[in-house]
Amino acid sequence: MSNLADTYRELGKWKKAEELEVKVLEMKIRILGKEHPDTLWSMSNLASTFSELGKWKEAEELQVQVLEMRTRILGKEHPDTLWSMGNLADTYRELGKWKEAEELEVKVLEMNIRILGKEHPDTLWSMSNLASTHRELGKWKEAKELGEQVLEMRTRILGEDHPSTLLSMANLSCIYHLLQELNEAEVLQKSILNKQNKLLGYEHPYTLKTMTYLAETYCSLHKFTEAESIGIQIIEMQKEILSEWHPDTLQSMNNLARMYSCLQKLNEAREFGIRTLYLRNQILGEKHPRTLESMSNLSDTYLKERSWEEAEALQEKAFQITSKTFGDKHILTLTALYKLGCTYWHTNKLEEAEKLMQEVVEGRKQAHETDDPRVLECIDALLQIQNEINERNSRQKEIDLNKSKSNILKTTKQRIKHIFK
Repeated sequence: MSNLADTYRELGKWKKAEELEVKVLEMKIRILGKEHPDTLWSMSNLASTFSELGKWKEAEELQVQVLEMRTRILGKEHPDTLWSMGNLADTYRELGKWKEAEELEVKVLEMNIRILGKEHPDTLWSMSNLASTHRELGKWKEAKELGEQVLEMRTRILGEDHPSTLLSMANLSCIYHLLQELNEAEVLQKSILNKQNKLLGYEHPYTLKTMTYLAETYCSLHKFTEAESIGIQIIEMQKEILSEWHPDTLQSMNNLARMYSCLQKLNEAREFGIRTLYLRNQILGEKHPRTLESMSNLSDTYLKERSWEEAEALQEKAFQITSKTFGDKHILTLTALYKLGCTYWHTNKLEEAEKLMQEVVEGRKQAHETDDPRVLECIDALLQIQNEINERNSRQKEIDLNKSKSNILKTTKQRIKHIFK
């Protein structure tokens, strides 16, 4: 049963794997006991399947138990213990607990390099995971550096067609996208997709995930027709294979809503945006980064529809949640603040917009290089807002001056009239 479950997992048939793994775990606990090494591996495998199914809270609960028992029984530097730490860090990342994930992953990587060596498969997994967390934290240059190292070593050791190598290529393509190296991202994603179609099949979840990345890149390259076509295909297959509630499906729905918004298909964008936000709120909770992403995208659609009140209400809520959950200087908080500042700008609340944009510029300068596109974007917006304030003030001064002249002239005429009366 365990072997069959492993096969289902390799094929991306995670629901079938889950059914078997639950049965296997129950039998091993009954026959071998909860702390037997085989039982712990079954718990670890089930936790991994929970993660693939987007059941991250259930995965976290199991992984915490496995890590505690392995640390106590095997010691904190045993390879199985390190593997458990890495898995728990993965789950922390998916739950949006990025600082906790980074802290664990740095420890795991340091110990893996010291104990197993830099080119051991477990070490490469640790490097890859840390790169993914750097990506989520907005440390894109560090993520790129680590990602390129992992890809070079996996290509040399495992070959360019190995699933782990293809996964490294996909992760690196996401970083290229974030760094606005869009042509490089597109070339890499097309190459991965061709290989995955041949090796895994076009319906495999990993293939669908690469299609999602490519659709996002097409959207950023303003190839909206291609992006929309792929986006619709992905969602149809993911709903059938994974369910509408699966995190990968919701990500695809979120992306399609954004594409519709870019194509000015605002009714469709709003419909998908509201549905995605509702589902993410139900599954992940309103504090999760993916839920906040959906809030942000839906507010963008409201802006394009000139539904100012709805946009402002969503953005104020997103800002309150991110600042309270992640802190004032976190990348998500600064993004929420930037969008709220833009909405104030569009609704002519220029002083409020200027104040928020100044905070964003200072925050992003501390987090990134001064020539980073995110910093330059904010500086440009701030300058435009300040120019509008100056122009408005100049117009008001001119109006006040003309009004004053008119009043003086009127008063003078009245005095002259009174003198000659």
